[in-house]
Order: sequence, then structure tokens, then C-alpha cells
Amino acid sequence: MDKQIEIFKALSDATRLKIVWLLTNIDEKICVSEIVEVLDEHQYNVSRHLKILKKVKLVEEVKEGKWVFYYLTPIQSEFRKLIQDAIKLIPESKMQNEINKCKILLGKRDQ
Repeated sequence: MDKQIEIFKALSDATRLKIVWLLTNIDEKICVSEIVEVLDEHQYNVSRHLKILKKVKLVEEVKEGKWVFYYLTPIQSEFRKLIQDAIKLIPESKMQNEINKCKILLGKRDQ
């Protein structure tokens, strides 16, 4: 039960919930600087939130060259699947500004 409590605690913060929502809905790896720009947060705060999400194993990181990208940890339990499904139910309208910023940033990667 402790793991589940820690996941709920991690998701009780709006910024961390937004990070997981973005990773769930864009289905793409993103780096700290992209999250900073999308959420209009300070780099320190984003890094701190990602550290908490990593600790409860909601996100993982991969280093590609000089960049560190974050992505959702693959789902390995029914509990995690239910959490992910609940997060997907948060209406896009609540995150429209963030979605638009994220699409622009991801589009710039290909240029």
C-alpha cells in the first residue's frame, strides 16, 4: 500500500500532475527545457518535480547526447493503468495552452 500512497502524494501537486498529463497525452519524450517552457515554470522547480516523479517510478529518463529526455515508465500493474486512465480523462480544454506550446516545441525538433 505504501507505493500507491506515494504515487497519490506525487500526483497531488498540480505541476507534477500536468507533467504526467503531458507525457500521457503527447506520447513523446520531452526534456526539462521543453517542460519549463510549456508549463512556464522555473527550471529548478521542474527538475525537483521530475525527481519526485522518478522516485515513485512514474517517469524515467534517457540521455541522448547532451540532452536528458523524460518519458512515462511503462505500465506494469493494474493500479498504474487505472491511474494513467484517470489522468487521460482530464479534459484537454484544461491544458489547451500547454498543448499548443508543446506542439510548437516538438515541431521545432524536426527542423
